[in-house]
Amino acid sequence: MPVVLLIVVGALAGVLATRLMRMQTDLPTAMIIGVLGAVTGGIGFRFLMTSASWVGAFVLALLGSLVLLWLWKQYQGRR
Repeated sequence: MPVVLLIVVGALAGVLATRLMRMQTDLPTAMIIGVLGAVTGGIGFRFLMTSASWVGAFVLALLGSLVLLWLWKQYQGRR
């Protein structure tokens, strides 16, 4: 997947993930978390599949974002 598409899909997934987890984050933070989640999901997807569609990439980007947000909530709760 091209890098630009990865960034766009990740940003959208991050915004959606923050809304699904009902977290109050600003837009840039949600987008950064989404891009990191897209990278995480993309790496996992490459291990599972040899060819990627944009829908599958979006789903895994969303899942990666949700995992990162959960970890972030756990970290914030300890501080």
